[in-house]
Amino acid sequence: MKQLLPLAAVVALAGCASHQPNEAGFVGTHATTSAVNQNALHAPGSDLGKLDAEGFTIIFDGTWTGWRVNENPQAWSISNGAFRAQGDRSHNFYIGPLQPFKNFEVKLDIMTEPGSNGGVYVHTKFQDSGWPWGGYETQVNQSQGDWRKSGSVYAVQDVKEDQIKAIVKDNEWYTHHVVVKDGTIKVYLNGKLVNEFKEEVGRQPGKDFERKLNAGTIALQAHDPKSVVYYKNIRVKPLD
Repeated sequence: MKQLLPLAAVVALAGCASHQPNEAGFVGTHATTSAVNQNALHAPGSDLGKLDAEGFTIIFDGTWTGWRVNENPQAWSISNGAFRAQGDRSHNFYIGPLQPFKNFEVKLDIMTEPGSNGGVYVHTKFQDSGWPWGGYETQVNQSQGDWRKSGSVYAVQDVKEDQIKAIVKDNEWYTHHVVVKDGTIKVYLNGKLVNEFKEEVGRQPGKDFERKLNAGTIALQAHDPKSVVYYKNIRVKPLD
């Protein structure tokens, strides 16, 4: 059993983050290395580690507990209980005690501003910089120039705009739900299955990107300074 951090330690960690207005006018908590580098499953007074009505475990409670940003941490803030991504390339990795994940589901709510690109990685691994090598990216993109749209298993089995335009829109919260089980990735947007990728037998890791199921963690993407993406209500469920 993992030892829980005392309240004083949690307060001290929270004090390592700076509070300042972001571009939307909210007061956000910006990521710093010391603020996000702790692994407690439960924090006093938070919902971390609790089960929701669907049996998912909550892994984000509006703080940096259990999350770690790599390069360009200024691209990340917390606004109104959501991670807010805007800035140069940066990735926010779940480093809490429930990972690594193998067969599992991750469900979260996402909102994009027009012209924005983001992503939710599965079976990935923390790295200090660069586009994540490990695992697969499930795309977040309603209207940015990349033709690969939300629900794509990026550059492996992609979804085009006409497949999702009636399901998700910019400036509206929607549910992004990924199920990884026995070599298959299913992506649901607002409860509708938009992609089902079955990994071929004997698939080998790529040179530039692994793009192979194994085990790993979740990462969220800040793609570029023109993209504004919000991520909240992040929860996971292990599968047999």
